[in-house]
Amino acid sequence: MTVTREQVTSLLAEFSVEITPASAAKVEDFSAHLSPGTTVNVTMLPGSSFADTIDVCDRLYHAGYNAVPHIVARSIENAVDLERYLDALACRATIKTVLVIGGSVDRPVGVFNNTMQILKLGLLENYGIRRIGVAGHPEGSPDINDRALAKALAEKNAWARDTDAEVYIATQFCFEVKTITTWERRIWNEGNRLPIHVGLPGLATLKTLIRFAQMSGVGPSIRVLTRQARNIAKLLVVQEPDTVVAGLARATAANPDTLIKNVHFYPFGGLAKTAAWANAAASGSIRPKPNGGFELLDNTGKQFQAPS
Repeated sequence: MTVTREQVTSLLAEFSVEITPASAAKVEDFSAHLSPGTTVNVTMLPGSSFADTIDVCDRLYHAGYNAVPHIVARSIENAVDLERYLDALACRATIKTVLVIGGSVDRPVGVFNNTMQILKLGLLENYGIRRIGVAGHPEGSPDINDRALAKALAEKNAWARDTDAEVYIATQFCFEVKTITTWERRIWNEGNRLPIHVGLPGLATLKTLIRFAQMSGVGPSIRVLTRQARNIAKLLVVQEPDTVVAGLARATAANPDTLIKNVHFYPFGGLAKTAAWANAAASGSIRPKPNGGFELLDNTGKQFQAPS
């Protein structure tokens, strides 16, 4: 079944992107890549500083974007450090949305070990933060078993019901539609009612995607990618996410009860490529392909070419 233009534009209407402080430093002008108002998640990776994330959020805010900083529980020493971080984000970037995650460091640097410890402090509310993203794992996690993941998600649902916060799930990046939709139905049946923003890889070579998948421990996706990598010629070919976007667009259109509400792109191959592709797809400049995906068209009706 082919996807329709309306299905794709509906799914991508409010897409968001991820950026690291290191990648942001290479972007001279965000407006050359993203429309004003686009949501941009700003990472806080192990070994980086609060200042790096704050500086990028400041820059994005003053350029007209919705900056969403990561708050990584295991990388924060104590409540005082967290409050300093929040105060700087509020003063310099008027942050209203954050993504709170546990983090992948083996040993916490301080007193926090998980997301709920941050949420229950009440500090986010004190700084006017009412919209909060939490992590979702369609492919499971190398750090937490499935039972613990289910318990944590139930706690986040309960916390959301008991507060006036708008809580949503932001997932790890995935490559297979069936994995995503099966997980969404499973957690629905287990009681989840939080909307879901599905993480997808942006444009990148197969070699790059395999490297990031191995770093993140996303099992089924690694298997999909390594099967493709048996064809050595494909390793350096830039992969586009049209097939998974089309599949998700069809699936969400067919299920009015779905909690999948948005797509979040991880631009492993660079912001310019992914932003150009996502903008074109969101505008509906597509031509369905027989394999279920689609190709993008430029303003003249020719095949779209992402920037190098």
